[in-house]
Amino acid sequence: MLKSLFNWKVLLNLVVAIGVFVGLVWLTFRWLEYHTNHGQEIPVPNVINKSVYDAVKILEDTGLEYEVDSAEYNPKYKPFQVLKMHPISSSRVKPGSLVRIVVNPRTWAPITVPDVINRYSGLAFQRLDQVGLKIGDTIYEPSIQKDALLRILYKGNAVNPGSRLPRFSVIDVVVGSGPMRNISIPSVVGLTVKEARAVISKSMFEIGLVEHEDGSKDESDIIYYQDPASGDVRDQGMQIDLWASKRTPAELRAKVEQLNSIYRMKVDTSLPPVHYDEVPNHVEPNYDPPVAAPVPKKEIPKSEPTKTEPAKTSTAAGAKPAGTGAEKPKTTATGSQGSGNKTATSGNTAQQPAQKPKAKKVVVE
Repeated sequence: MLKSLFNWKVLLNLVVAIGVFVGLVWLTFRWLEYHTNHGQEIPVPNVINKSVYDAVKILEDTGLEYEVDSAEYNPKYKPFQVLKMHPISSSRVKPGSLVRIVVNPRTWAPITVPDVINRYSGLAFQRLDQVGLKIGDTIYEPSIQKDALLRILYKGNAVNPGSRLPRFSVIDVVVGSGPMRNISIPSVVGLTVKEARAVISKSMFEIGLVEHEDGSKDESDIIYYQDPASGDVRDQGMQIDLWASKRTPAELRAKVEQLNSIYRMKVDTSLPPVHYDEVPNHVEPNYDPPVAAPVPKKEIPKSEPTKTEPAKTSTAAGAKPAGTGAEKPKTTATGSQGSGNKTATSGNTAQQPAQKPKAKKVVVE
């Protein structure tokens, strides 16, 4: 076994296989060095703040590839000015490498007009401002949709929702100011249904009931009756009912008279005119409050002082009475003078006025 392994033919085949493998590896690395420019590097030129046309020319002359990308518009910089680049300048890359440059666009990116038709003007203005549209003139137009946004105008032309406009474009809006009052109703008798629709729409009214005599919906039928009648006045947006037939109004006179009896009010001229008397001026009642009667004053009875019975005094037997039998009591002096006998006063004498004492009869037994 070992003898056959060390045969010169086997060794020769092994050496040839190793040589082929080494040769393939060497050729592979040589090809990679040639294809990837191994060991060859060039600096990236600085193209920031240059125009995109100059930047592209510089990169091509240097032997570099480029890719242009637009950023959000910035009014501080010029249109098509290079704002950023990757790799940054002074970096060393291989020849043919890709350099991405970011350029300021010419103007703002276009935006989509939102669907705000027939919406309340306050909410519609807020939505338009959110997407970046500026409101210019506000035009008021008679319409039954009061304060609703009817149309959007850009440079005088109507703009439909979904259209794309440059960001921060100035637009004009048409807002409804409410219905017009007392508009004369046009006459459409004798016209076809199609023509009547155009006349009624132009007069700012609406089509109501359209009744065909034969039950069809032929727009070429002739109008032979309308309600309200022509010449009446109505507000904008009111409906006008129509009766149509393939026959002319002259041929349908009986039908017209029947409809008149239903939809037209007849005025009886045989009755005497109504006389209206003027109502006399109404006298306003007097709502002054009544004068209150004087309240009689209540007399408060004066309180009489209580009479105090003096203590009876007894004299000694055989003593003579002083005077004629009636002795006046001595009065107490208010000053420092006075006799030795002073009458004691109670505690409530300060509250009652001083009363003049009356003479009392003294009975001597």
